[in-house]
Amino acid sequence: MKASELKNLDLRELMDELNSLDFENVGGWPTPVKIGAAVLVLVLVVVLGYFLSISDAKDRLASEQREEQSLLKSFESKAFEAHNLDQYRAQLAEMEQTFGTLLQQLPKDTEVPGLLEDITHTGLGSGLEFETIELKNEAKKEFYTELPIDIKVVGDYHGFGSFVSGVAALPRIVTLHDFHIGYKERQKKGLIRDPSNLEMEITAKTYRYASGNDDKKDNKKSGGRK
Repeated sequence: MKASELKNLDLRELMDELNSLDFENVGGWPTPVKIGAAVLVLVLVVVLGYFLSISDAKDRLASEQREEQSLLKSFESKAFEAHNLDQYRAQLAEMEQTFGTLLQQLPKDTEVPGLLEDITHTGLGSGLEFETIELKNEAKKEFYTELPIDIKVVGDYHGFGSFVSGVAALPRIVTLHDFHIGYKERQKKGLIRDPSNLEMEITAKTYRYASGNDDKKDNKKSGGRK
């Protein structure tokens, strides 16, 4: 008899034994069948236990691990900040000192005429002739007040460059904007244009720190008008 026929015969005998089992008399089952049934029940219990209990526990574990990583990152960040606290304090003190120095460079109301005089002396020292130097209306920003100054001077390119450099070197903060250089009106109409007699229009801006006193003054002024 061939091996395939033996296998088919064993399989048929096994099926016949299973079909003849009495589920009301489990104790009378053959020992191999009892062992197989016990193993099957054990596998079913393990699988059901995994899906009903172990799977939920695994999800909770993953959630706890994610929270652990988040707490570790937060702890590392706070530990780094605590370790560098002295350095941060030193940087803050340095920034406050720098800010105070910049505030000292912002002119007060009483110093604006002196600033206009410094700008005028700088222009005259550069060989320029002033046609206009006029302080315009203040423009209030969030933390400071902007003071624009319209300037119109006559001279040459060299004098203009010297004037701009001199204004930038003033002890007070002054910035220059919207400059325009061209020939004077009478030269535009003529045939001869003198490059040593040009006209420059420029806006200089200086700044004043907007303190709480400014708001109080504005409130008093508005209250006085009522």
